Amino acid sequence: MKKLFKMIHDALVKVPPFKQISAWLAHRRITRRNRALGTDIGLGIFLGLFGIISVLPLYLIVINAFKPLNEIFIYPPKFYVVNPTLDNFRDMYQLIGNTSVPFSRYIFNTVFIVLLGTVGSVIFASMAAYPLAKYTFPGSRMMSSIIVYSLMFNSSVTAIPNYLIMSYMGLIDTYWAVVLPAVGSTMGLYLMRNNMTHIPMSLLESCKIDGASEFKIYWSIIMPLSKPAWVTLIILSFQSLWGTTGGTYLYTEKLKPVTYALSQILSSGIVRTGVSSAVSLIMLIVPLIVFLVSQSNVIETMASSGMKD
Repeated sequence: MKKLFKMIHDALVKVPPFKQISAWLAHRRITRRNRALGTDIGLGIFLGLFGIISVLPLYLIVINAFKPLNEIFIYPPKFYVVNPTLDNFRDMYQLIGNTSVPFSRYIFNTVFIVLLGTVGSVIFASMAAYPLAKYTFPGSRMMSSIIVYSLMFNSSVTAIPNYLIMSYMGLIDTYWAVVLPAVGSTMGLYLMRNNMTHIPMSLLESCKIDGASEFKIYWSIIMPLSKPAWVTLIILSFQSLWGTTGGTYLYTEKLKPVTYALSQILSSGIVRTGVSSAVSLIMLIVPLIVFLVSQSNVIETMASSGMKD
């Protein structure tokens, strides 16, 4: 059959009208191919420029951490280091060693808050999102709408209500005052619910026929299929808790996180600008590594379900 079509095509191409049509179509294909290549090149240049602009602040943070103080204040600023030095990190180490609380205590506080808040966010958001995404019950649509509307409120708006609730519960100046508001964030619930809506209900029904319980379905089916969503939630929760100073809720020095201790260096004035640059680099490394390791899941979540309702 293919040989027959090829013979017919070859015969028609030799006929003058069909020959002209064939030449015109070939010209159109070449033009379209060239246009697509030109579009790709232009788009690549455009995205490359924006990529350079986006990476520039990160690059400045890195090089400023290794600049001596006299180079940091050069105007116009230089985008390279003339005399690289580690003095900024040495000064930072000396300042950290002079704190009233051991620096290891600040690190422990941060790790404890981040782990507890991140794990709690994933567990509670996924467990609450499962019934909202896969079942219909009285008030489910209203609850879903409330979740979406709650995203409009900035954390600054909810700061006072959160403080009043934590105070009423007697949790001020405890780790829970920082962890519970993070666990109760609706952003994670929104991401998880939207991602779970794409899981076919027929898959869950077949699992029930095989005798699987709701928890078995949630843990063995829903969670593996929702990996991009909960990895994204881990990153968002980690970045939020890693950067918290606990200033609103934590007053005892031994309960404060490492961000608070380092922020005291940042507020020490122009003399410690070099040390501040080193601190900024240290605080940036951990969230950056976490994001780079998990960025594919974040992109997949935002592209498929994270920004849709």
